Amino acid sequence: MDGIDIALVETDGVSDVRRGPSDFVSYETAFRRQIEAGLDDAKSIKSRNERPGALGAIERELTKRHGDAVLRFLSDHKIDKHDLDIIGFHGQTVLHRPLEALTVQLGDGKMLAEMVGIPVVYDMRANDMVLGGQGAPLVPAYHQALGAQVPFELSKGKSVVFVNIGGISNVTIVSGKSDPIAFDTGPGNTLIDQWVTDKAGIAYDAGGTIASEGQVIGHAVTRYLAKPFFDLAPPKSLDRNDFTLADLGDMELADGARTLAKVTAEAILKASAYSPEVPSLWVICGGGRKNATIMADLIGGAAKAGAKVIVAEDLGFNGDSMEAEAWAYLAVRSLDGLPLTWPTTTGCNAPVSGGVLVKPG
Repeated sequence: MDGIDIALVETDGVSDVRRGPSDFVSYETAFRRQIEAGLDDAKSIKSRNERPGALGAIERELTKRHGDAVLRFLSDHKIDKHDLDIIGFHGQTVLHRPLEALTVQLGDGKMLAEMVGIPVVYDMRANDMVLGGQGAPLVPAYHQALGAQVPFELSKGKSVVFVNIGGISNVTIVSGKSDPIAFDTGPGNTLIDQWVTDKAGIAYDAGGTIASEGQVIGHAVTRYLAKPFFDLAPPKSLDRNDFTLADLGDMELADGARTLAKVTAEAILKASAYSPEVPSLWVICGGGRKNATIMADLIGGAAKAGAKVIVAEDLGFNGDSMEAEAWAYLAVRSLDGLPLTWPTTTGCNAPVSGGVLVKPG
């Protein structure tokens, strides 16, 4: 909910991926608060097209901001819109209930296409749910393409785990021997953000600085990791409200941030249990890679199994723009009818494509 990631990718939707420029357009606090308030309105949604309360107005404003971001991006990078084939539009997730086959992302694809004059593919999660999937995660298709670019001296011919630490953390296990295995692992930044906001009025723990001054409260970590979610076999996915601060209890600011960082890291490392082999490499993407406390916990935990932890940039990738790049890549796959998800990534009944294509005019 912090802003808009935008990235340019040239790809065949399979193995040929050439990354271009990327940008980030932040939301001011007032609009971010509107989205946060809209999460409460979203709780009453029973069908995907409902927009109760303020959600309709938020969707229009959010789509307009995406359109403005695209037009500014094209201008800044001197790109002719006629040279672009497609935009992959994710929108803003406000509800995700996989057990009810219900996922809602705010974003009007038709409005965006009209604004920028470029075809748009959006709503890429829904078809997966129609075929029994959880609608998330969708980035694994892109991770698999990037996995083929990892040098052998790092992968050692073994599984590579791509980790995205956003609000929720998710992993993609790429082995090169089978379809990717992917699932949400647990809280990413969302609980830490909530904690420091509630306790100190700070939006997030920049660099993990607050956490670095605290102590891990072991019994709180144990409470989180004892949740039934961790006993579920993948594929599995989470809504940002599935974990709360209730299990943290009342503790000092830094101790809470430190404890939640530990929870994030330990939950991620648990993913190795579902890899066909012990992973050789963990590639960390998303905003959480900038939290030095989370990273230190990951590095220490992975080392116990002889694995290495690096950030996306160590491979020449961009950990900030990777999800935006993925949506461009998925849009191309959607155009070609290629799978966006597999039974091993979302639990769908068979590999399935998806997305809705809309054109301007």
